[in-house]
Amino acid sequence: MDLEQLKQLVAVDEAGTISGAALATNITQPSLSRSMRRLEAELGCELFERTRNSATLNEAGRVAVEGARDVLAAEQRMRNSLDELARRKRTLRVAAVAPAPVWNLTARIVERFPGTILASEVLSEAEVERRLFDRTADLAITRRPMALPNCECVPLMAESLFVSVPAGHPLATRQIVGFSDLADETFLVMDGIGFWKEVYEQGIPDVNSIVQRDREVFEQLVDSSDLLCFTTDAPQNRNHSKGRVDVPISDSSAHATFFLVTLRGAVERVQEIVDWVRRAE
Repeated sequence: MDLEQLKQLVAVDEAGTISGAALATNITQPSLSRSMRRLEAELGCELFERTRNSATLNEAGRVAVEGARDVLAAEQRMRNSLDELARRKRTLRVAAVAPAPVWNLTARIVERFPGTILASEVLSEAEVERRLFDRTADLAITRRPMALPNCECVPLMAESLFVSVPAGHPLATRQIVGFSDLADETFLVMDGIGFWKEVYEQGIPDVNSIVQRDREVFEQLVDSSDLLCFTTDAPQNRNHSKGRVDVPISDSSAHATFFLVTLRGAVERVQEIVDWVRRAE
């Protein structure tokens, strides 16, 4: 059980249906249904009354929703306390839609602004923007430019999605593939990859994936298994086993440009970083 599942459960309660919650949380309905079934398995009880065409919360589900709200409220209080501590220590808070641009920004800052610490979170696009505008993030990394009078926005980097396949796999000889070529495959997926999860789930609606939360275990499985996995052309991701071939994915959704955004009037160090990134481009 994780916080994302609890947020999804609350979304189901607020939307009234799984399909409505899937729309509100910007994930596919099959993915949300699978997530709720995993939550039921972990809690050891059914949370929904299911019919052929619908699923509604039962009594246990309503109890679980209240517990979920309590946990999420406690998590928010913890974040608020940590945010206050970060402000006192002058740590810069970064909300991003994917991990690679955070790595990119961190590498630049270590080089140019030694001693500056980034406290980062990978979130949905909507949550990233919310964190920026309610000033719980000093910097935002988004996939779309924000041409607003109160924002400063500069290009940061581009990233493209690849599929990593064993050298003996039929796709290993391809120069390029589309999501449609991957529909029948099973994927090993690293948790915490941001919006890329949404991209591959939309590209492969019934994707069969095995999610790993431990980076070390994930890399060991990549080296030792025949499972396909996703990677990108970010330098930190180009370290897979020599027995694998990384094939670019042609779909337009598999390519992203990231932008670094802050609000005008930000603290001096934030403004210096944005100006430096702008000049570097």
